[in-house]
Amino acid sequence: MASSSAQSAALSAEQAKVVLAEVIQAFSAPENAVRMDEARDNACNDMGKMLQFVLPVATQIQQEVIKAYGFSCDGEGVLKFARLVKSYEAQDPEIASLSGKLKALFLPPMTLPPHGPASGGSVAAS
Repeated sequence: MASSSAQSAALSAEQAKVVLAEVIQAFSAPENAVRMDEARDNACNDMGKMLQFVLPVATQIQQEVIKAYGFSCDGEGVLKFARLVKSYEAQDPEIASLSGKLKALFLPPMTLPPHGPASGGSVAAS
């Protein structure tokens, strides 16, 4: 049971910003942009299909970047990176902003159905 350096992937807030920026930049690389576009086309804005097509491509793109910073090159590495970023979001607005940009790259914008007083009207089924 060889555990691959679980603690080597501890990044400071400044390092996390650099890695986040690199991950975001990786999504705009031409080959990755094409891969993401194809995955989005296959998903057709269906959340189930987003998980099936878009998330694996997004995960691979992140893995390619974060493996250079000591994270394992698998889903677990991406989860550890995401948890690390989340831990810095509350204390660093720049990290929170970068994290939001990253999520926006592979999650569709969430549109909530109108309801309640904020919707400005009644919900009537027609």
